[in-house]
Amino acid sequence: MSTTAPAADRLLYTPEEAAAALAIGRSTLYELMAAGAVKYIKLGRCRRIRRSDLETYVAHLVPLSS
Repeated sequence: MSTTAPAADRLLYTPEEAAAALAIGRSTLYELMAAGAVKYIKLGRCRRIRRSDLETYVAHLVPLSS
């Protein structure tokens, strides 16, 4: 039996996992984190992004009008 939770059930994501979930590049996500657009927490030397912070970031994106 696997102890790894499915991606939808996870509470914390690595930057690589968060970038994949947002369908953007890892370096783009790090730029968003540095700019404060995507919040993150530090656990020792590791950065983790809460699922709720990813959802908040996406909810605040403004679609382009045509």
